[in-house]
Amino acid sequence: MCDKYKTGVIDGPACNSLCVTETLYFGKCLSTKPNNQAKLGDQGNLSELVNLILTVADGDKDGQVSLGEAKSAWALLQLNEFLLMVILQDKEHTPKLMGFCGDLYVMESVEYTSLYGISLPWVIELFIPSGFRRSMDQLFTPSWPRKAKIAIGLLEFVEDVFHGPYGNFLMCDTSAKNLGYNDKYDLKMVDMRKIVPETNLKELIKDRHCESDLDCVYGTDCRTSCDQSTMKCTSEVIQPNLAKACQLLKDYLLRGAPSEIREELEKQLYSCIALKVTANQMEMEHSLILNNLKTLLWKKISYTNDS
Repeated sequence: MCDKYKTGVIDGPACNSLCVTETLYFGKCLSTKPNNQAKLGDQGNLSELVNLILTVADGDKDGQVSLGEAKSAWALLQLNEFLLMVILQDKEHTPKLMGFCGDLYVMESVEYTSLYGISLPWVIELFIPSGFRRSMDQLFTPSWPRKAKIAIGLLEFVEDVFHGPYGNFLMCDTSAKNLGYNDKYDLKMVDMRKIVPETNLKELIKDRHCESDLDCVYGTDCRTSCDQSTMKCTSEVIQPNLAKACQLLKDYLLRGAPSEIREELEKQLYSCIALKVTANQMEMEHSLILNNLKTLLWKKISYTNDS
């Protein structure tokens, strides 16, 4: 990579720190796989998106995009996570893009890189039963007001990717390991590789041969149904992002919840989990449930010092 930078083939704002001063430190490298591709498909704000991409591609901010910068930006735009960071760069819960060099990109460090507060060596993980691991995870979490603040952050991120100006994005791996938070307990997404444009997912999964609904899954939890008459997967995802987020938050929020709101919180979470994309007036229900949950949590933690 540095050889390509020194010969002008690639460029970017992180190249000097990486290849010349050698001051760039990597806390964690998420992936070295080159085959992750992202496409937005048809959407109405193409000119705005192009301007946004050109601004990011101009790494040295000289008002021009060099050939090296253009090649680097084009390679990076094939990655879901980079594309999302560009689109959502002004959103609170998206990690800030610190720079790039060629097809390598650097994002801000996040203090806690899992929703739960304990990380064990993989060798030990192999010998821990999954049920015991879930119980142990719940013990190593922040105080309830802080968990509520983190949960509100996840709900806000769901809003950010739901029918935004550049289309709808689907969260296809909604698990605790992909979420983190900083020292102020603001949620940060630490892995967005399985958050994909809806149009892209439909192209990937439609007409896939299937025997049952189990064959119609992308990632871990973007599911469509198997049309038994054609033995092909349909293109409509069954469960919206909000329902998957609430499923993840259910045990997280109910454990240690204040007694005066526990019953109402549980009721709202189960209503949220029951959301289906195919339901009539789904968007209205989605907005209502999301706003009710945020309001319930904010009211409870607004006057506490521990949030």
